[in-house]
Amino acid sequence: MTGSRTPTTAEELRGAGLRVTAARVALLEAVRAGDHLGVEALAGGVRDRVGHVSLQAVYEGLHALAAAGLVRRIEPAGSPARFEGRVGDNHHHVVCRSCGLVVDVDCEAGEAPCLTASDDHGFAIDEAEVIYWGLCPDCSTPRSARAL
Repeated sequence: MTGSRTPTTAEELRGAGLRVTAARVALLEAVRAGDHLGVEALAGGVRDRVGHVSLQAVYEGLHALAAAGLVRRIEPAGSPARFEGRVGDNHHHVVCRSCGLVVDVDCEAGEAPCLTASDDHGFAIDEAEVIYWGLCPDCSTPRSARAL
């Protein structure tokens, strides 16, 4: 039986050409453990793991991780940037207009780009980002029904 072991977070960082630091390891792990978290929440997760780290260091770390393709940055309209560890699979998101909950939605087409622009203006389009908007089950249920 051939076993393929999952690379450690440090090995993934090295493999992406990034310097391995305790803060970067904690940041990548916090993104993957979270659910479309913003920078402040991620900074809190990193601080819980390694102690003090500046907000600037978290921003710089997220930029490096996103540029290396280890995390994905999404920015729903009217919302600060959020980060997720699900990368490279051409999925989309649904966002609640009321509470801001973000949930992954698998792409129906399955491959990028899943939409074709009516006029590409000469661009070589390789990705289409889809965000569905609506109300999550909690926000669409009347308050009186939720209390029962």
